[in-house]
Amino acid sequence: MNSLGNLTVLQLTRALQIKQQIESLERELARLGAGAENLSGSRGPRRRMSAAARGRIAAAQRARWAKQRKAKPAASGGAGKRKMSASARARIAAAQRRRWAAFKAAKGN
Repeated sequence: MNSLGNLTVLQLTRALQIKQQIESLERELARLGAGAENLSGSRGPRRRMSAAARGRIAAAQRARWAKQRKAKPAASGGAGKRKMSASARARIAAAQRRRWAAFKAAKGN
């Protein structure tokens, strides 16, 4: 790196321009930071909510949830779990027994 004594006038001028640009950007950044602090602090003190008001809000939310739960099964097209008929269950079990028998026969046991 060159020392300041070895720099040409043109290089010194360019270095001065860069330094001034950096200082300008730092001032702008500080101004933005100060603005952010002012914005966050301008809300004022937090308002307190009474227990009765919180209770009313909670009751209204519970009512909304109950209404949504009540409407949900009708919208999904049926009630609860689907059930398999006994004959379907028997067919699946028989097919699985056949697969196991084929596997054991192929294995040699």
